[in-house]
Amino acid sequence: MSVFFDMPLALLSVGSALDNRKYDIKIVDARVDEKPHELILKECKDAVCLGVTVLTGSPIKDALKLSRLVKEYYPALPVIWGGWHPSLFPTEILNTERSIDITVQSQGEETFRELVEILSDGEIPEKVQGISFRSGNLVKRNPPRPLKDMNDLPMVNYDLINIDKYFRFKRKRQFDYISSAGCRFRCSFCADPFVYGRAWVAYSPERISEELSYWKKKYSFIDVNFQDETFFTKRKRISELAGEFLNKKLNISWAATMRADQGYRMNDEEFEICRKSGLRRVLVGVESGSQEMMDWLKKDIKKEHVISTANKCLKHNIGAHFPFIVGFPDETEKSLKDTLKFARELRSMHPDFLTPVFYFKPYPGSDITREVAQKGYRLPQTLDEWAEFDFSASGPWVSDEKYRLIESFKFYNKLAYRRNHIILKPFEILARIRMSKNFFVFPVERYLAEIFFNSREKLN
Repeated sequence: MSVFFDMPLALLSVGSALDNRKYDIKIVDARVDEKPHELILKECKDAVCLGVTVLTGSPIKDALKLSRLVKEYYPALPVIWGGWHPSLFPTEILNTERSIDITVQSQGEETFRELVEILSDGEIPEKVQGISFRSGNLVKRNPPRPLKDMNDLPMVNYDLINIDKYFRFKRKRQFDYISSAGCRFRCSFCADPFVYGRAWVAYSPERISEELSYWKKKYSFIDVNFQDETFFTKRKRISELAGEFLNKKLNISWAATMRADQGYRMNDEEFEICRKSGLRRVLVGVESGSQEMMDWLKKDIKKEHVISTANKCLKHNIGAHFPFIVGFPDETEKSLKDTLKFARELRSMHPDFLTPVFYFKPYPGSDITREVAQKGYRLPQTLDEWAEFDFSASGPWVSDEKYRLIESFKFYNKLAYRRNHIILKPFEILARIRMSKNFFVFPVERYLAEIFFNSREKLN
């Protein structure tokens, strides 16, 4: 179960593609709905199908449990899986799990709409693009569906869920929104190039501002969290969008993803109009402090791009999260040292600059994963094994000694550059001394400080 309470945007999007005059669309979210399995079984009684969106890792466990339960009660009801994992393993899922009948790959709105219409007529989806399906004892994969211009899709209907319930769980009136799909870049640790073929489509600025204005009047949110993979792909589009927010007097704050090279190319005027329109935080994936490692990861950015973007955020009072990844195969001690040093430098620039450090795990579909698999790394083979795949744990390329170093660094890096806290001030001073000398042994103050604050910082 996810610890985040983002709105189920994938389910909302595919559900909104259906004709609500013909179909009664029900969305159930086990994170926020009480007795979700009972509720789903009740809704499945006269349903055309059950659609499940699935991420790789622990979410598979819930999806499997539900799919098997539904098949037990309704053996003839088609169960459709969409999302990241079915896009990465479209036929493997069907070959190993009988409770699933169809998988959807990549962008699913048009695909799901066609599927529902065909299934409601009792037909077999032999010609639907972008799916794999079971036909008797055979598993077939149809040709992929081209990425559709998002402006040709219907408006996402947020009335399909209880918005206030998500506000309560988030503890803020934050609205989730996706304005684009896909990614044009080629990072070797990411599955996006495999799933989307480096294609990218997006809503127009006018459509975004009109939709957000409509939903803000209805739900009175104060913040928008854009869930795009690469929100700042087109500078002109973003400047126009910021202008739309100002012209409509939307009066919201907002956060989004930004590549370092995108921030590097943006000028001060573009940063300023974004800030005036409400931009409060950007998420800039750095991954490494080693230029050699960045190049190996095919990030197509330079360290100076990151520094330039950080300085512009600092100048315009925009918060930033700069995530890093350690524990890559064949990662050198120098690369790790450069990464931790760069993370500390960025973190020390401002209390609102966070530099979380994550461990590399071979995500399916990425170039690195294919390489390590060819060298003998065993990926999970069944859905039950994938359900136990822990993306938060350190991988096999991290020794116990390296793990202790990284975990100590993560703690002291957070503590050393926090906003002023009277009780923690002595610990913050000690933490800065430790960080300057890379001295993390005998962490007595670490255990004392943990009494006073929660060291886990969430992305919001």
